Amino acid sequence: MKLEENEIFNSYFKNLSDRERAVFEGGITLGALFHQFVGAPVSLKNKELLEKSIEESMKNQPCVEDIKVEIVGDLKEDKYVSLDGNMLNVKLKIKVNNTIALLRLKYIKELNYPLMYVEEIL
Repeated sequence: MKLEENEIFNSYFKNLSDRERAVFEGGITLGALFHQFVGAPVSLKNKELLEKSIEESMKNQPCVEDIKVEIVGDLKEDKYVSLDGNMLNVKLKIKVNNTIALLRLKYIKELNYPLMYVEEIL
């Protein structure tokens, strides 16, 4: 059984609408992703493996329906860099009952900042 299907777990969120809960779970997931993986060594050689590892790891978070992680930047085959928040382009889909929240984490050049935001709620 998934954690989000547990009655006791859900009892802690009775004060939230499905919409609020979806945004909450998405924010927690993006924050966990950012703070857990920034600093990881990445090169062109292991980029796809790290992207997949991040995706599979975050799918363990409650209510994650789907996630796509893309590491962007000028990576070299034989030289690693530390993963930086500016290199993350993430699309996250959260599902709470019949509510879907689409959240993003991506670098916004005009802000010079890796922004986490709600793209859409369906």
